[in-house]
Amino acid sequence: MYKGKRILLIAPAYNEQAKIGEVIRRVPLQVVDKVLVVDDGSTDATAQVARDAGANVLSLGSVKGVGFAIRAGFDLARSEGFDITVVIAGNNKDCPEEIPRLLDPLCDANCDFVMGARYARGGRHGGDMPLYRKIATRLHPMLIGLLCGRRITESTNGFRAIRTSLLSDPRINLDQRWLNGYELEVYLLIKALKLGFKYAEVPCTKIYPPKEIGQTKMRPFVDWWKMLRPIALLALGLKK
Repeated sequence: MYKGKRILLIAPAYNEQAKIGEVIRRVPLQVVDKVLVVDDGSTDATAQVARDAGANVLSLGSVKGVGFAIRAGFDLARSEGFDITVVIAGNNKDCPEEIPRLLDPLCDANCDFVMGARYARGGRHGGDMPLYRKIATRLHPMLIGLLCGRRITESTNGFRAIRTSLLSDPRINLDQRWLNGYELEVYLLIKALKLGFKYAEVPCTKIYPPKEIGQTKMRPFVDWWKMLRPIALLALGLKK
């Protein structure tokens, strides 16, 4: 428990056998009550490495998409009564030691949704971050800010914490098939902002690993469209 709250950490992972063990090793277990790796149909030893490192593993059996994997973790968070759900990348780009930064606004300031922000004051980013992502991660929050009527510095970072009760709000429909990919995280952020949930950003570290061990599964054009799609569909009222 952390400040009287039960904490679930979700790490969606696809073919991350080289990195998932280090992610789990770095998790502050005095803070997190349960570490859940959602294995999105990996064909390597991701699931076994995660178990050997001490995580609980939920294997989806085939590739369903990162949104589907996160939603599966959310479903477990609700069914098992966790107060706060934290999401972290399974490829060791985030800093698990910074999880308390996400939790403090939820525990101390009654926030509902907290985003780790690499561009906030005190944040840090580096490594072999591709140029297109440097541009996209600056532009994307500007677009969401325009849609939601507030200034934010981060919108694509998967390192975030959510009051689990928010996920049960009937105005938020995570069970839409079009949210099975990268769309889900963007959709959830937009809905939380537009519905007036208390939101905060905290500085975080985002370090891209060397190219030779694999930086990201995100494809430059196909998957960045998935990140932009919720903005367009919600702005036009074509999805709810």
